Amino acid sequence: MTTAQEQQRTAEELKALAEQAGRDLEDASALEILQWAAETFGKRFCVTSSMEDAVVAHLASRAMPGVDVVFLDTGYHFPETIGTRDAVEAVMDVNVITLTPRQTVAEQDAEYGPKLHDRDPDLCCKLRKVQPLEEGLKGYQAWATGLRRDESPTRANTPVVGWDEKRQKVKISPIARWTQDDVDAYVAEHGVLTNPLLMDGYASIGCAPCTRRVLEGEDARAGRWAGRAKTECGLHG
Repeated sequence: MTTAQEQQRTAEELKALAEQAGRDLEDASALEILQWAAETFGKRFCVTSSMEDAVVAHLASRAMPGVDVVFLDTGYHFPETIGTRDAVEAVMDVNVITLTPRQTVAEQDAEYGPKLHDRDPDLCCKLRKVQPLEEGLKGYQAWATGLRRDESPTRANTPVVGWDEKRQKVKISPIARWTQDDVDAYVAEHGVLTNPLLMDGYASIGCAPCTRRVLEGEDARAGRWAGRAKTECGLHG
């Protein structure tokens, strides 16, 4: 499909495309889903990665070498997360694009007061994650995530291909049906880079001030915003 044809798709057409693909690809492999995305959207498709691991980026690089991998540098990441991003950029056939918020942490502190993440985590996530991603995705028609249904109750109904109403884009979750065992097996088989913190008790890795190790029996997302009702940063709901 040509770039001109890609640009002619309306939101209604994209939504219908997403809904149909969600039905057609429910039982497809992760690689087949990403091959469909590459063929359908070309350069107007990207992968987003928190650099918890590089599984989806690796899969996408097999379907579309040189694929754009979008990373949100919030200014609050663990050093290990930044190191994982740099390693992915160095060794994988992908184009890492780092998005940053409008304000540095110091500028945000000056305007809103220090440690906004403790006082109003929703606003902090909006300023440092949601708004930069919305800006960064403007040139794309579709984006891929690493969401899995087994991660938490809020993600249990994640479609492999769905419609992102907020951003008016096709949202692809190629490993939605995978379990943690599936992820571990893929990492082992392909030697995929993972964040070192995964070996140190962290099951889900976000910004350092709002992330802790998980306890035995907790779900993978329990270490995010622990002690609060908040379970999502706003990127996915």
